[in-house]
Amino acid sequence: MQKTVEFHKYQGTGNDFVMIDNRDLDFPKDKDLIEKLCDRRFGIGGDGLILLENDENADFKMVYYNSDGNESTMCGNGGRCIVAFANFLDIFEMKTTFEAIDGLHEAEIHNGTVKLKMIDVDSIKNIGGDFELNTGSPHYVTFVEKLKDYKVYENGNKIRNSASYSTEGINVNFVEEVGENEIFIRTYERGVEDETFSCGTGVTAAALVYFKDKNETSVNVKVLGGKLKVYADKVGENYTNIWLEGPATQVFKGKINL
Repeated sequence: MQKTVEFHKYQGTGNDFVMIDNRDLDFPKDKDLIEKLCDRRFGIGGDGLILLENDENADFKMVYYNSDGNESTMCGNGGRCIVAFANFLDIFEMKTTFEAIDGLHEAEIHNGTVKLKMIDVDSIKNIGGDFELNTGSPHYVTFVEKLKDYKVYENGNKIRNSASYSTEGINVNFVEEVGENEIFIRTYERGVEDETFSCGTGVTAAALVYFKDKNETSVNVKVLGGKLKVYADKVGENYTNIWLEGPATQVFKGKINL
């Protein structure tokens, strides 16, 4: 007998996800199936698939898969979207905690805007003027000019598949300062293996690098899919109390045959 699953499609600044309520643990966690569901021609379509499951120590658990079907590291926009999904499911009202692959996260939702607390960052590695850090997922950050016309796919793919990163992969963020306390970011994501409209952990990584020589504790961030904001407290070379804020929206829901 063919199995049917109910899903909800969410997007956060253009970063889109297939969202499934898996509190009954009934969803088959098969790589090929997940890749098919994320396919934009033969499935639902999405940058990733996220399962919402029960957790003993938090309101819920987030299990995230890239569009290639592999379970992956933390996804910031996916984290914001699952918070909106959990709110839709009446799991919480305004404030929540949930477990993800990189640990416990706090979050708040107000009128469709989700503010998500990210993990602390205690190391930003300087690589010849570019930077490497982990904000729940590994990121490479480089500042460029004329980002609007920059060849993000070609240059991102080259860095991601270079000898230093070819095994585990890395997300590559190209950043331009475009105004007072505002930056523009475009990201090549591993696992998707393409540029996405937004990357939450990438936005966070780029913002922390931006803060390195600044006195600001927040920055407005422009991405292809909209606008986000990052807050952080700098303590020496470390960053704590890091929050990623922006919209998370349900696009549609439906049922699909597996």
